[in-house]
Order: sequence, then structure tokens, then C-alpha cells
Amino acid sequence: MNFSAEKASRKWPCSGLACGERPMVAVAAVLLMLFALTEPAAAARRPGAWSQGPWGDPFRERPKLRRAALPASVPLPKPRPAETPAAEPEKPAAAKQAPAGADKPAEQAAPAPPPPSACRLALTDEIAIAPSIPDIHDAGGCGGEDLVRLEAVVLPDKHLVSVKPAAILRCAMASAIADWIRTDMAPLAANLGSVISDLDNFNSFECRGRNRILGARLSEHGRANALDVRALKLANGQSISLTDRIVSRGLRESVLHSVCARFSTVLGPGSDWYHEDHIHLDLMERHNNYKICQWNVWDPLPQIAPLLPAERPDEAPPREVAAKSDAAKSEPAKSDAAKSDAAEPDAADTRSPTKKRRQNRRF
Repeated sequence: MNFSAEKASRKWPCSGLACGERPMVAVAAVLLMLFALTEPAAAARRPGAWSQGPWGDPFRERPKLRRAALPASVPLPKPRPAETPAAEPEKPAAAKQAPAGADKPAEQAAPAPPPPSACRLALTDEIAIAPSIPDIHDAGGCGGEDLVRLEAVVLPDKHLVSVKPAAILRCAMASAIADWIRTDMAPLAANLGSVISDLDNFNSFECRGRNRILGARLSEHGRANALDVRALKLANGQSISLTDRIVSRGLRESVLHSVCARFSTVLGPGSDWYHEDHIHLDLMERHNNYKICQWNVWDPLPQIAPLLPAERPDEAPPREVAAKSDAAKSEPAKSDAAKSDAAEPDAADTRSPTKKRRQNRRF
């Protein structure tokens, strides 16, 4: 096959960029290359500006925006302050002046106990053995302050009257009990030819309502302001039960007048069913110093006949002889009664049954 330029021009005619437009494409390519080379230099001369080519550079990172580039109208938060160390509490002047090697001062000391009351100063060991105990503050207002544990009362002759068991009382109540024993009960026991040895304490401090009734008002026992006394025991073994009707009435009345003159409340037999076997004493404060004294001193119980028969006198005949004589006397009486029954008809047989029943009812 013969090929030549002339034949080629006839076979493939020039179209598009094949002939006349080829130089123009070459010129455009050269201009693009020159523009691409001058763009990095211009960007270097303008820091902070971001310029890309006419189509942008997809492989280039976008520069981060700075705060200065934001518009002035947008409020910016204040810079975070540096964290400052907490201020140490000021030390007292004594601690500041202490040398560096000295020990640190101890923590705040416990508050000092209150000074003793006038009652506590007056209730000495020559009057009663009553050590002080801490204050009691229980629920419902129970307890109190200036409390003591009354263990014994010291008589003027130095004899001890033991309180069994020891009573927890307020100092004023313990002082009143000691004065009552020393002034009134000791002479009473001396008239009986003995001395008091024990005080029978039935109840003292107990957090409860009156008469142990649930929901009742707080008893004076709950305030450590009351004492229940059952008896006084003497050194010779005799016991004076304050509610026993065997004890002489005059002795019990003497105790009644004594306690009613000293205490604001006295409850005993006759007041209610809760005080039949003991005497309640307290120092409850009332309006105008009103007092309550409810204690009925009952009369002694009547003498009861002995259950065993009386002894047989010496001059009485023997029992066998007396039995035979009694039998002989009874036989004639029975024979006479039989004869009379046979001779006379029974009047009861002639009566009607109804009348007989009525007659029996009358008896």
C-alpha cells in the first residue's frame, strides 16, 4: 500500500485541535504553569491569607482560624485565671510565737464542768453518802440536772441508814429525804428502843408516765424528783411497814404528819389503787406552793378467833365417860318422843303441800 503526505491529507482531514487550534492549547498550558508557580510566592508574602488557585488545592490543609480573625461583635470568654492555693487559717498568737520544734497545740479542750450547786455543797459526807452523777437527758423530758445517788443517810450519832437499793434523785430531793430521816424518823425509832438501819426504797428514778399509764403525763419519778418508801427497818430486827395495819395507828399517824409537813405530794392507801402498799413522796412545784396529802391511816384489823379448839380443862371428866353419859341421857328422850308420835297424828300431814312449801319459804 502506498502512503504519502498528500494521500494522508485526503484520507484524514484536519478537524478540532488537529491542525489550526494546536498552538492555542500550547499557549494556555504555558500560562497555567506560570500562574501555578507565582501563587505560592504571593501567599508567602501575605501571611494569614488563604488563596488557592482558580479551582482550589484539595490536598492542602486549611489554616486554623485565630481569634483575631473573628468579628469584633462576638463576645469572647475571659481568660481562665490561674488556680490560687487555698488560704491557710490564721493561727493564734501563741502558736505563731512557739518555736519551730515545739509540738502542735492540742485540739480545743472540752468545756469545764459547771461549779457545784449550793445544794451539792450543803449535802456533805456528814449528812449523807450521795456521790454526784452526770446529768440525764432522755426522751420525753426524762432526767434532770444536779443528780446524786443516795446510798446512805448519816445520823447525828454517826450511824448509817442504808438506802436499799440506792436511789437516783435530784440533790434537793435527796437532801429532803436525809433531813426527814435525821430529824423525824431517828427520834421515832429511839422511842421504840432501837435505831434505824435501812430504808426500803420501792422506786426512785424511772422514765415513765404517772401510775405507769401509757400516754399519761410525765411522773415525778421521770424527773428524779420522787421516792417511794415501803418500810423502815430497825437494828433490833423490827420492821415498820408504813401501810401495814398491824403497826400501831399512833405510829403511822406520826409518820403521816411528818411527811405531809415536808413534801409537796404524799400518796398512800386511800389515794388510789397504785399506792396501797407504799408511800409516794415528791417535791413537785405547784402554784402558790399547793400541797397534796392523801393517806388514810386505817384502823388495825380486828382480832380473828383461833382456828384450833381451846385446850380441855384439867377438871373435865375423861372423854369415854362423858360419851357414855351423853348416850344414856339421849335414849330416854328418844323413847318419849316415839310414844308421843304414835299417840298424836302429825299436824303437818293434814296440811296441803302448797301451804307446806310456803311455810318453808318463810323460814
